[in-house]
Amino acid sequence: MPLNDLALFMNRYIKAVASVIISSIIINGCASGVGAYKKGNYYEAVLEAVQNLRRSPENKKSLQVLSVSYQAAINLLTTDIQNQINSNAYLKWKNVIGNYQRINTLYEDIRTCPAALKIIPKPMEVYKDVKVAKDSASTECYNAGIQQMLKGTREDAKSAFFLFTDANNYSPGYREVIELIQQAKTNATLKVLIKVSNPTSYHWNFDPIIFTSSNNQFVAFYTEQQVHTKSIEKIDQHMIVMVNGYQESRPTVSKNSQEYQDNFQTGTKKDSTGKDIPVMQLMKAQATTFDKQILATGSLQFIIEDANNSAQLSSVMIQSDQSWNCRWIICSGDFRALPSAMRNFCGKPELYPVDNQLITQTKKDLDKKLSNIISEFYKNY
Repeated sequence: MPLNDLALFMNRYIKAVASVIISSIIINGCASGVGAYKKGNYYEAVLEAVQNLRRSPENKKSLQVLSVSYQAAINLLTTDIQNQINSNAYLKWKNVIGNYQRINTLYEDIRTCPAALKIIPKPMEVYKDVKVAKDSASTECYNAGIQQMLKGTREDAKSAFFLFTDANNYSPGYREVIELIQQAKTNATLKVLIKVSNPTSYHWNFDPIIFTSSNNQFVAFYTEQQVHTKSIEKIDQHMIVMVNGYQESRPTVSKNSQEYQDNFQTGTKKDSTGKDIPVMQLMKAQATTFDKQILATGSLQFIIEDANNSAQLSSVMIQSDQSWNCRWIICSGDFRALPSAMRNFCGKPELYPVDNQLITQTKKDLDKKLSNIISEFYKNY
């Protein structure tokens, strides 16, 4: 009987036997693997059953699930492996390796679980087969990478980079794959020239933010000096960051005066019957509240242009609005008449912002916004 037909027959036979066993199990949780088995996820059923047996070696449900799921999982995996090998599927050896590794995962899980090992005393392992498959996969990925490189586009170079990387992972140092990885990376990288207008205004320097804002490994930023020094032949885009300006208002102070009064006991006195009664006195106070505010605004113009035709790809105005506030209160009269929260402010001096405080706040906020915009723009390149 051919291998595929035999595997199919075994799957059907195991299912028939297992249905009798599983029907007697009351499902009360996924830990035993019953749920996965019912859905035909034999591989997951084995893993769940073994995991449960580590916690509860005598668990009958998990023991029964393992006994019927393991061979079903192996048959399914080996059949798929053989079908992949016999096919002309693209990158078939990557899929073959994945299934081999699943078989080895079951092997390691079972052999390190005494309760599972009693049910499956000789689990299957295919470590030698994995090595052979990796040799084939490295050749497969290498050849596919070459084909992608020949197409000549940036996106195809990105695909080639990952294919060559896989080839090197399967067989380290395979042919000249290290050099090809670097070449594919170079061809796939978008090269952006940074142009900052008014870079010294207010001592603002946006270079550290720009050059650390993109997490995309296929995007590289260069200054004009770096382009010259590194002999970069082709620039793909220009990034222009223009400092529009910074303005800080004069302090504005608002004033609000309010009077407060309340009755307080100042002592006691005897009434006509000789009983002590409180002596009350009206206490008054005045509080003048001063609120001082300074406003600051800074802005940038962020532009991305295609270096080949100067087409504008993005234009964003980035603005930061900041403020500094201070409050103090001048109090007079009897402070006992004032609200308790207000008393804490009485007598505190008028404050002033630290030197360059608002400029620093504005720059920090612009840094954050610029970084987010750059990261968002280049995340899919």
